[in-house]
Amino acid sequence: MAGTMRAVVSYEGRPIDDRDSLRDEEIPIPGLRPRDVLVRVQAVSVNPVDVKVRAGLTRSPEPRVLGFDAAGVVEAVGPEVGTLAVGDEVWYAGDITRPGANAEMHAVDERIVARKPRSLTFAEAAAMPLTTITAWETLFDHFRLTTESTGALLVLGGAGGVGSMTIQLAKRLTGVTVLASASRPESTAWVRTLGADHVVDHRELAAGTRASAPGGIDFLLSPHTRGNIEVYAEIMRPFGHITAIDEPEGLELLPLKSKSVTWHWEFMFTRPLHQTPDMIEQKRLLERAAALVDDARIRTTLTTTIDDFSAAGIREAHRLVESGRMIGKLVVTR
Repeated sequence: MAGTMRAVVSYEGRPIDDRDSLRDEEIPIPGLRPRDVLVRVQAVSVNPVDVKVRAGLTRSPEPRVLGFDAAGVVEAVGPEVGTLAVGDEVWYAGDITRPGANAEMHAVDERIVARKPRSLTFAEAAAMPLTTITAWETLFDHFRLTTESTGALLVLGGAGGVGSMTIQLAKRLTGVTVLASASRPESTAWVRTLGADHVVDHRELAAGTRASAPGGIDFLLSPHTRGNIEVYAEIMRPFGHITAIDEPEGLELLPLKSKSVTWHWEFMFTRPLHQTPDMIEQKRLLERAAALVDDARIRTTLTTTIDDFSAAGIREAHRLVESGRMIGKLVVTR
């Protein structure tokens, strides 16, 4: 499809209060690879990874479009697309190696795109893909939990986007007891509404965990690992599993050795980044998640909407995410 489109672009990593950190520009509509769909984007979500990528950009003469989570309508399809059609309403979390979704049109591989839940608006849907994929791969690819699984799962940052989805999926699809960390009254209330069995204060993590799970933790999701390894070594049960979604420098895991704790990394872009043979699993898990939403077994984590799909609106979204005080997810709509 020839022509141009409006997009929000960046040329270098600047502070979000700088008007040039994100700019409105007219750029060419992207061309399609054989397995691509072209999506007319209706809503995008801003995640911590969006903030991190923007802040770390090096200066470039070419405009770069950021953005991962998106929901929209298929406008065109590549010649080898076989799972989606023009007019389909879809949701997805994108590919870190390609131009992003903060634009009118977005080209994305069909293997990481699924039809969105019928019961959700575009904004409600856009809040979910990246965090759902991260939570799903943590629980079912790394921890290998099933409906028969038991034990104690500790979800740190329970009121965040990934934590919110991890709590819901664990409660609906496994038999584990879910502990979630939260500190403010509003975040504590949020994780309880999502189904957390126990809430622990992350500032008193060891004591709170011992009180709620005296036998120790079998599975732990770690979005904020720095400075916590000694505490993890204390609260984990032998042969437990930890999955980290951050990457602190100088990480030292030796305190976990005596308990033979298994350490996993979760990076939801791994499949598209490396074009893995099972890349289509990302589409399949989004299809399963959509069915869970439409069956009212899990729900969107959207809490804040900015109705301004422009550089100004997306700058405001980045500013709010950078504050570190978000509960649930923030979406920018067209």
